[in-house]
Amino acid sequence: MNLVIVESPAKAKTINKYLGSGYEVLASYGHVRDLPSKDGSVLPDDDFSMHWEADAKGAKRLSEIAEAAKRADRVILATDPDREGEAISWHVLEVLNKKKVLKDTHVERVTFNAITKSAVLEAMANPRQIDMELVEAYLARRALDYLVGFTLSPVLWRKLPGARSAGRVQSVALRIVVDREMEIEKFKAQEYWSIEADLNADSPPFTARLVKHAGKRVQRLDIKDEVTAAAARAAIDAGDFTINSVEKKPVRRNPAPPFTTSTLQQEASRKLGFSAQRTMQAAQKLYEGVDETGGLITYMRTDGVQTTPEGIAQAREVIAKEFGPAFVPQEARYYKTKAKNAQEAHEAIRPTNIARHPDSLRLESDLQRLYELIWKRMVASQMEAARMDRTTVEIETSDGLTGLRATGQVVTFDGFLAVYEEGRDEKQKGAEGDDEGDETSRLPALKEGAKAKVDAIRTDQHFTEPPPRYSEATLVKKLEELGIGRPSTYASTLSTLRDREYVRVDKNRFYPEDKGRLVTAFLEQFFAKWVEYDFTAALETRLDEVSAGQLDWKVLLREFWSDFHAATQAAGELRTTAILDALNESLGAHIFPAKEDGSDPRECPLCHQGQLSLKTSRFGAFIGCARYPDCKYTRPVASPSAEDGSAESGDRELGMDPETGQPVQLKIGRFGPYVEITPPEGEKPKRSSLPKGWSPASLTLDQALRLLALPREVGVHPEDGKMITAGLGRYGPFVLHAGTYANVSDIDEVFEVGLNRAVALLAEKRAGRPGRGAATAPLKDLGAHPETGEPIHVMAGRFGPYVKSGKINATLPKGTAPEDLTLEDALPLLAAKAGAAPKKKAPAAKKAAAPKKAAAAKKPAAKKAPAKKSAKAKAEE
Repeated sequence: MNLVIVESPAKAKTINKYLGSGYEVLASYGHVRDLPSKDGSVLPDDDFSMHWEADAKGAKRLSEIAEAAKRADRVILATDPDREGEAISWHVLEVLNKKKVLKDTHVERVTFNAITKSAVLEAMANPRQIDMELVEAYLARRALDYLVGFTLSPVLWRKLPGARSAGRVQSVALRIVVDREMEIEKFKAQEYWSIEADLNADSPPFTARLVKHAGKRVQRLDIKDEVTAAAARAAIDAGDFTINSVEKKPVRRNPAPPFTTSTLQQEASRKLGFSAQRTMQAAQKLYEGVDETGGLITYMRTDGVQTTPEGIAQAREVIAKEFGPAFVPQEARYYKTKAKNAQEAHEAIRPTNIARHPDSLRLESDLQRLYELIWKRMVASQMEAARMDRTTVEIETSDGLTGLRATGQVVTFDGFLAVYEEGRDEKQKGAEGDDEGDETSRLPALKEGAKAKVDAIRTDQHFTEPPPRYSEATLVKKLEELGIGRPSTYASTLSTLRDREYVRVDKNRFYPEDKGRLVTAFLEQFFAKWVEYDFTAALETRLDEVSAGQLDWKVLLREFWSDFHAATQAAGELRTTAILDALNESLGAHIFPAKEDGSDPRECPLCHQGQLSLKTSRFGAFIGCARYPDCKYTRPVASPSAEDGSAESGDRELGMDPETGQPVQLKIGRFGPYVEITPPEGEKPKRSSLPKGWSPASLTLDQALRLLALPREVGVHPEDGKMITAGLGRYGPFVLHAGTYANVSDIDEVFEVGLNRAVALLAEKRAGRPGRGAATAPLKDLGAHPETGEPIHVMAGRFGPYVKSGKINATLPKGTAPEDLTLEDALPLLAAKAGAAPKKKAPAAKKAAAPKKAAAAKKPAAKKAPAKKSAKAKAEE
């Protein structure tokens, strides 16, 4: 019997159909082992030895694979044909060898670029051994990512509370977003004027733009004010124009090559609105096959643009059949990538059978749309060039002092444009060379020497605009241009930035959050080398040298670790005040913007004596007065904006409460904006935080009063007669009945939800519970435990919030906000609790038998919690 091991059950199911009864195909479900999320998984002092562990699910699957391997005559490792696929095969083989189940079993490695019968059978006929150079490249990357994450992140947690993590590629990608935002903030708009004239030369009217004024050439930004524009207008109006030249130039436009991982992510973002992660999820399904179709596209993690001869031949046949012989070029097109550090190990992404037209498939929406995009791009890449006539007409006055130019372009043969045209990214408005005339318009037949009459003149004022913020498409493109990271990792990198709340995405544009700006400023001040674009790109090149067998992977790690370790130790010894002073200086223009009256932007607006400065707490950074506790002025890090009409402190009066006659105020506190009704003296004020998505700048009195009216009574529950209320909590809007909270879809619904809807929501919530007394829904999901695979949740308990994984519950330290807890915070709490639990249950005889050992085991756990508390206390000073 032949045992074949692949990553996914979908892939296993498809391959099993091709191989027949003599084969058993099992799935590893991705990586079977990983480095545990704890200290000591990579040991630099032990020549970078790495300690791997399988989670509970991975261990179970490995046991199933091992049992099958005992019965097999041959084990075939058929994971994906890239570095990660090679690593999975290596991990599986390592485990099987350690379990000693292979004995005389023959082990082979096969790869295929498409999950089709012919590709799979051909791969089975041409096995090889595991490529250890690829595996070592994987080990180097994994070790680097671990060392950066688990060495740098704790420094961030201690010195910059609220920061979640740092990463080798993640932090550089964040810096790109932050740098663009700083470009936008520093940008000064420049006024310029465009001047156009509608002309006719005994012909249909056409439009021309000013290119010469007072005998000088006019560039795009040369007309800087209305006075100059008026002078140019007068010159055109008084001019006697003649057509000096009519130049017709044939132009050929060639198609773009078929997709790589990066260009697929970019184009799916532009044309389909997909995130990189959504694109890769859909592509994975197309690659593995849907129902009985088999694999629909070739392997989707590639930087190669080349296509196999079979693929090219298929495309040319389809073009001839669908569009006619005129659309098939005489010679096939062959492409070579221009991307930095491209490996070109696999062919471009294309349909496995190009004759399979998108209209012949019935797939779920995302898959259908992505397949159609891939099919069109591949077919277009082998089509004839589009042909156009580009016409340029120069018109001047007889004295040669004023000149106009008309341009137009006409498509004479569609070529590949009949199928597909590559999307374009937004350009910076007002940039040189942008919008240099309308080349898509058609011009009438014009003759040299003909007189041209001016029918109308238009002078329009414009202002240059800052460079646009990055979209997913343009950020992926920028990363690839700089040679940072690898296209296969871009989706997870961008998702991490969002999950860590370092950036937010609004209308498909990346905006850095203050937390992200603080992390970037910290890294630029104290770890500048490791967030430089050139350094990160050069490291990628060195990793590629490992893949090619040109560099020993441990030599690379030693070179990296010596400097990086020294930098982290130096940063760890810095006092928090020194770090905050450096960040005040670095971020000063953002967090302390200049005032119009020229006064000191860092003067406290409350006491007018202290200086404003960054400060930290367990909730993250904020701005506070240096005279604390004498002055308790605070505000969020975000710079105060004059646009919202607020004072420097952010406080403003919204109006009067019609019931009490008291003022309703918007205030900005250290934890964000909130509204408050000023109470009579001696009474506690009524307050409500602004819900997520509500802008303080546009907040109205009506909105504030609705918030302050919460919680509101919805109605009596028909089953027990108890009241149902609707309110806004720290985890969002809810309805409440008899101790049961049910989430409401959005803040607007909490003001309008009726009795029937509330009863239904509560019923759905209770239906999800296993029975009376069961735990409520988690406050936060932190992900899977790296050692056990059990989910880790933050729960609301009777005596306060706690973290839960399997049967282990660990109480959160006093003052810890549940919403701020991370996986890295939770693991030590669970480990300490797990280490303490057995000692309580151990028999007395065993305790007496080894008192020294028990005491030794107990010491680290006893020291760990106070150390963490001390670090936090120090960071708050």
